Amino acid sequence: MERQRVVIADDETIVRMDIREILEANGYEVVGEASDGIDAVELCRQQNPDLVLLDIKMPLMDGLSAAKQIHETNGNVAIVILTAYNDERFIDKAAEYGSVGYVVKPLNERSLIPAIKIALKRAADFVKLKTELEEQKQKLEDRKIIDRAKGYLMKEQGMEEDAAYQYLRSLSMKKRVSIRDISEIILNSGKMMNT
Repeated sequence: MERQRVVIADDETIVRMDIREILEANGYEVVGEASDGIDAVELCRQQNPDLVLLDIKMPLMDGLSAAKQIHETNGNVAIVILTAYNDERFIDKAAEYGSVGYVVKPLNERSLIPAIKIALKRAADFVKLKTELEEQKQKLEDRKIIDRAKGYLMKEQGMEEDAAYQYLRSLSMKKRVSIRDISEIILNSGKMMNT
């Protein structure tokens, strides 16, 4: 199995080193380190990691702002906030900005690794759900176009609904083109004839 790729963003070098050591000992691949939010956003854009660990308090751009930008540009990455602040406002902002985990410092392997595993699982579930939703939307769109083409054939050719569908299906198979594409062609040719 491919090792999961991680970007670490914390303004303290020692903290980044400790996190890297914990991650690598547990089979994760650290593909980049950043000391501020701007570098974290850029590293995520370049490396497309599975996970990014973001400290809240960093210079130039804080971890929450970085989380928001990373989430907007790559909604598939699991974002975990690392912080010394156990504050409700920060937790709410982290969730609002796309974080799937929140770990309070000081960090140790016992708290960090389970949080990472859960965050990666949640992010993977979210990506799967998003993909399924897109597929359903596409099927619904296809169905609408096919129904319109059937309606056109029923009106213009006097076909029964089942015969219109069978016609679209057989034409699709004969031409080796999707039934949606055949339906669009028929609808477009009908428009051209009516102009």
